[in-house]
Amino acid sequence: MIHFVLLVSRQGKVRLTKWYSPYSQKERSKVIRELSGIILSRGPKLCNFVEWRGFKIVYKRYAGLYFCMCINQDDNELEILDIIHHYVEILDRYFGSVCELDLIFNFHKDCIVEIAQQQASSVGNLIAQATK
Repeated sequence: MIHFVLLVSRQGKVRLTKWYSPYSQKERSKVIRELSGIILSRGPKLCNFVEWRGFKIVYKRYAGLYFCMCINQDDNELEILDIIHHYVEILDRYFGSVCELDLIFNFHKDCIVEIAQQQASSVGNLIAQATK
């Protein structure tokens, strides 16, 4: 089971979080601080799995971002690395060569596009009704 997903920059700034298990806001901040410190201090040649509080943290660095997932001890780490890789591929296709700034400024781009399409459709319907 995936408990949470964190995207953290090399500078330690959180770019995206998704929580699948209940954590209070105070606990979330503590988890982010603790894991950022652990992951950012690890060398590039160390493995991408860390045991933490009875869970496993699986992470992978792509450019300037660390994609981290917290899973149960008995879950398959390689499968999670594959999930992370597919997630990055999807982001790359969606944004067209995704970068950290896309996640900061354009993450809700799909919501904006949907709203614009709905508004255009409404205006088109109004025009069609008025011209009948």
